Amino acid sequence: MRIDLTNQKILVTGASRGIGRAIAEQLAAAGAQVGVHYFRNADTAQHVAENIRRGAITFQADLSKPVEVIQLFENVVAKFGRLDGIVNNAGIAVSADVEGDDIAFTDSWSKTMLVNLHATGLLCKKAITHFIEHGGGRVINIASRAAFRGDTGEYLAYAASKGGIVALTRSIARSFGKQGVKAFTVAPGFTRTDMAEDFIKKYGEDYVKSDIALTSLTKPEDIAPTVAFLASGYADHATGSTISINAGSYMY
Repeated sequence: MRIDLTNQKILVTGASRGIGRAIAEQLAAAGAQVGVHYFRNADTAQHVAENIRRGAITFQADLSKPVEVIQLFENVVAKFGRLDGIVNNAGIAVSADVEGDDIAFTDSWSKTMLVNLHATGLLCKKAITHFIEHGGGRVINIASRAAFRGDTGEYLAYAASKGGIVALTRSIARSFGKQGVKAFTVAPGFTRTDMAEDFIKKYGEDYVKSDIALTSLTKPEDIAPTVAFLASGYADHATGSTISINAGSYMY
C-alpha cells in the first residue's frame, strides 16, 4: 500500500516545529501541498516550507484571536483555491496552581481554551462548510493522552481542552459523514518536542520512560505517518475514532 496525497491541499496548524512540523513533512513527502501555519517562528516556518517544497506556503495567525483564526482559513483557501484536509495540531500547555490566585487561574484557563479548543472548533466550522461545498474532506484533530487519562493538577485546563477536542471530533463525524466530511482524533502521549525538553530536564529521562511500555520516548516522526494514513482516505470508515500513540502508557 502506497500513500499518495498528490493534488491534496492540507493545512497544518502549529507546523513550524515539533509534531506539526513532522506532520507537514510527512504529508508533503506523500505529495500534498501543505499550508504551514505558525504563530511567531516565521523564519523556522519558512525553512520548513522551503524544505518540503511541493508548493508549501506559510501562514501566520495568533490562534487566541478568533478574527485571525477566520483570516487564516480564508487566506489558505484564497492561496490554494480549495482545501482537502485540515490538521488541527497547534496547542499550548499553561500551568496554573489550583491553590493560587483565582484571576491568574482563570486567565491561564481562558488562554488555553482559546488556543486549544476555541480555535480548533472555529477552524472545524470553516472546514466543514468548505468541505461540504467542495465534495468532502478530512479533519484530523490532535488531542492528547490527557483527554482520557487526565493530567497533573497544574494542567487541568490542558486536559479539559483536549477532552473537548475528542467530543468535537466525534460530533463532526456523526453529523457530517453523509455530506462527505470525515473526522479523526490522534491522541499522542508524552512526545519528545522542544516543549517537553524542559520537563525532561527537570525530572530526568528515566522518570519519563518509567511511564511507558517501550524503551524509547515517542518522537514527532512516530506520529506523522498515522496522520498521513488518515488523510489518504484508506481509513475513512474509521471516521470518529481516536488513534492513540503513547508508547503503551495508557490503553483504553
